[in-house]
Amino acid sequence: MKVAFVVQRYGLEISGGAELHCRWVAEHMSQYWEVEVLTTKALDYITWKNHFPRDEEIINGIKVRRFPVVRPRHPERFGRIQNYIFENEHTIEDELRWLEEEGPLAPSLISYIKENENKYDYFIFFSYRYYHSYWGIKAVPHKSLLVPTAEHDPVIYLRIFRDLFRLPRAFIYNSLEEREMIQKVANNEHIPGEVVGVGIEIPPLFSGEQFRKKYGLDGCYAIYIGRIDENKGCLELFDYFLRFKEETSSPLRLVLIGSTILKIPSHPDIIYLGFASEEDKFSALDGALLLFMPSFYESLSMVTLEAWALKKPVLVNGRCAVLKGQCLRANGGLYYENYDEFREALGLLISDSRLREVLGLRGYEYFKQNYTWEIIENKYLKIVEKLEQEKRT
Repeated sequence: MKVAFVVQRYGLEISGGAELHCRWVAEHMSQYWEVEVLTTKALDYITWKNHFPRDEEIINGIKVRRFPVVRPRHPERFGRIQNYIFENEHTIEDELRWLEEEGPLAPSLISYIKENENKYDYFIFFSYRYYHSYWGIKAVPHKSLLVPTAEHDPVIYLRIFRDLFRLPRAFIYNSLEEREMIQKVANNEHIPGEVVGVGIEIPPLFSGEQFRKKYGLDGCYAIYIGRIDENKGCLELFDYFLRFKEETSSPLRLVLIGSTILKIPSHPDIIYLGFASEEDKFSALDGALLLFMPSFYESLSMVTLEAWALKKPVLVNGRCAVLKGQCLRANGGLYYENYDEFREALGLLISDSRLREVLGLRGYEYFKQNYTWEIIENKYLKIVEKLEQEKRT
C-alpha cells in the first residue's frame, strides 16, 4: 500500500497545528504503508514564502516532495478579499479568488498529483481550507481521504467547500463536533467518516522541578502553550487573567510558550518563554497547576490531550464547542463562557488540590482510552481496509 500525505507545510521546525498532526500520523503509519509526503516549500503560514530549497528530502525516514509557491500571500490583499466575501453577496468565482489568495499557491503540486495518480493507492489530505486540498481532492476524488481540521468559523460555510465535502472517499474527523458541523453544512452523511484525532508524542525525559529551577519559577503557575494570537483567545485570556489578579490578589503566574504575533502585556506575573523544545514544553506542563485553552476555534486541541497525558486539569473556552465537548466527555477540566465564570472556575482550581487531582486523573483515563498511538493507528488501518473491501465487492 502506497499512501501520500498532502499538507500545506511540513518539517521538524513546525511545532503545532495540522502540520504537526500530519507528520506524526505519517511517521506512525509508515510502519504499515509505504508513505510519502507531498507539500510546499513554505515555512511561514502568513505569507507562504518559499523557504526550503530542496525538491526532495528524507525526514525521519519519510520521503518528502516539496513544490514551490509561485506567489506568496499578501496579507493585506488577502484580508480585503476575505472581508468582502464574508460581508457581501458574492459569486463562486469570488470564493475561488479567495482560495487562490489563501494559498499556498503551488500549482505544480496539483500537477504532480494528476500526473502520478497511479503511483499511489490513496492520498490523505490535511486541512480542507487550503489550495492543495481543494484542487488535489478534485483531481483524485476516488483516491482521496480528508482530515478536515475544520473549525467553526465563517470559512466552513463557503459554497466551494460545501461541494468539496461531497467528493472524498472517506473523512477522518478530529471530533464529534467537527463531524456534526461538516455533515450539517454538506449533507454528506453517506460518505464514511470516523472520529479519529491524533496521538501524543511524550518525550522520555521531562521534569517540572527542573523547569522551575531553570527559569527561577517559585510559587504556582498556570500555562498556555500554542500560537499566541487573537483567534486563539489570547487577548481575552490576558484580560481575564489580569482582572483575576487585580480582584483576588492571587500569586498565580501565567507562563506562555509558543510563537507570538501579539504584544504581550508587560506584567511581572506574565512570563513569555517563546519557542520551547518538547522536553521543556512537557517539563513546563508538568510543573503547572493547570493548562489554559482559551481558543475560539479548534477541531481538536492537541495540547489539551498533552495536559491530560500528564494528569493535568484544563480550563477551556466554553464558547468553542469542540473544547467544551472534549472537556465534558473527559470530565478532565472546567470551562467558562464569560469573565465571571472564568474567575469562579480558576479560583476553584487554584484552591482545591483534590479537584485538580481528580480532573487530571479523569483526563488521563480519557486520553488512554481514546488517544494512544495504537488506537489511532488501528483506526487509520480499519478505514483504509474498509475502502479496500468496497473495491473488491
